[in-house]
Amino acid sequence: MRDKGEYLFTSESVSEGHPDKVADRISDTVLDAFLEADPYARVACETLVTTNRIVLAGETRGPGSVTHELLAHLARMAVQDIGYDQEGFSWRNADISVHLHAQSAHIAQGVDAAGNKDEGAGDQGIMFGYACTETPDLMPAPLYYSHLILRRISELRRSKDKTVAGLLPDAKSQVTLRYVDGKPVGVTSVVVSTQHEEGLTQDQVRALVQPIVATSLPDGWTVPDDELYVNPTGTFVIGGPDGDCGLTGRKIIVDTYGGAAPHGGGAFSGKDPTKVDRSAAYACRYLAKNVVAAGLAEKCTIQVSYAIGVSKPLSVYFDLHGTGRDVDEVKLAKVVNGMVNLSPRGIREHLHLNRAIYVPTSAYGHFGRTPDAELGTFTWEKTDLADELKRAFNR
Repeated sequence: MRDKGEYLFTSESVSEGHPDKVADRISDTVLDAFLEADPYARVACETLVTTNRIVLAGETRGPGSVTHELLAHLARMAVQDIGYDQEGFSWRNADISVHLHAQSAHIAQGVDAAGNKDEGAGDQGIMFGYACTETPDLMPAPLYYSHLILRRISELRRSKDKTVAGLLPDAKSQVTLRYVDGKPVGVTSVVVSTQHEEGLTQDQVRALVQPIVATSLPDGWTVPDDELYVNPTGTFVIGGPDGDCGLTGRKIIVDTYGGAAPHGGGAFSGKDPTKVDRSAAYACRYLAKNVVAAGLAEKCTIQVSYAIGVSKPLSVYFDLHGTGRDVDEVKLAKVVNGMVNLSPRGIREHLHLNRAIYVPTSAYGHFGRTPDAELGTFTWEKTDLADELKRAFNR
C-alpha cells in the first residue's frame, strides 16, 4: 500500500464454514494426526469437498497407526465441529474417500538429512512475511477487522447465543478502509454474506449482523447504512460445500495479509513443516513482526527463497517501506541471520513446529493470532526477539 495521499483499500475474510476453509480444516486435521503419532512425519494432504462428498489425496510418510479409516473418522469429526449437519452436506453421511499414498522417494532424498548433508527444503519457492503498526497485532487493518467480524459471529454461533439464532457456518466478510498518508482513518463500506436457516428474511439477517459489525470496528468508525451490505445477492440458505466446491489452499490471501503484502503463491494447510511454503512463511512473519515490535520500522516486508533439497535460503531481503528509523536494511538482514537459523531445520526447531498445532490455523488467518504457551500454537507470533533487535541498533 502507498504511504502518501488518500486512497481506499479492501480485504476479505471467510469463515471456517466456507467450502475452501472446510477443506483446509480437514487437511490440517490429517497433518495433526500424523504429527501427534510422529513429530517427524511427512504430510502433503489436499482435500476436496462438495455435496456430501469429501476426497483426501496426497503424499505421507508416517506410522501405520494413522490408517485411512482413522483419517476418514477425523475428517467427519472436523465437519461436525464446524457445524454442518444439513441435507446437502452432513458429518453423519458424507461419503469420504482417502487416496493418500507414500511420499515420493525422489522428494525424500532431497529433503532428508544424510551424512554431511543437512535437511533440505521440501520445495523451491519464495515466501514473504509482513508486519505493520496499523493494529495491536501488527497486522493490516482491513484484514484484521474482516477476520474479527467473522470470528465474533462464529463464537456467538458456536455458543448458541440467541443474538445470532438462525445463522449457519458459511460466511464471508469484506472491509474497505480509507487511508490518509498510509494510515487507516475510517471505514467506508463493509460486506457480510452469511448462510442462514430457511425462513429468515433479509431484514432479520441484517438485524443480526449489524450490531456485530458495529462492535467489531474502532470507536468512531461508523459504517453508513447504505454502505453496509448484508447478503447483497439475497437469500443464502444453500451454502458450504453443497453450494460451492471447496479445495485446500484457495484462500492464500485471506490466510496471510489480505493483499497488503506480496505472496509467494504457496498454500499452507496440509503441509508438514519441512515444506518451506509453510514454515518459511511463518519465519518471515516472525521476523517482520519482531522488527516492527522493536520500533525499528512502522512497516516491514521480508522475502526469502529456497531450492528444493538445499538447506540454506538462497536470498533474504528486507524492505522497510521508507519507515525505518535510521535502520540500514542490509545490516538488518545480517543481524537477523545471526539471530535465527533460516534453514528448514533451524526454523522448525526455533519455532517448535514439529507438533500437532495446525488445526487452529485453518481459519481466520495464520497471522495476527495470539500465541498459546500451553498449546504451543502460533509461536511465530511471539515478539521475543524485539529486545535483542533493539540492542543491535542501540535503541
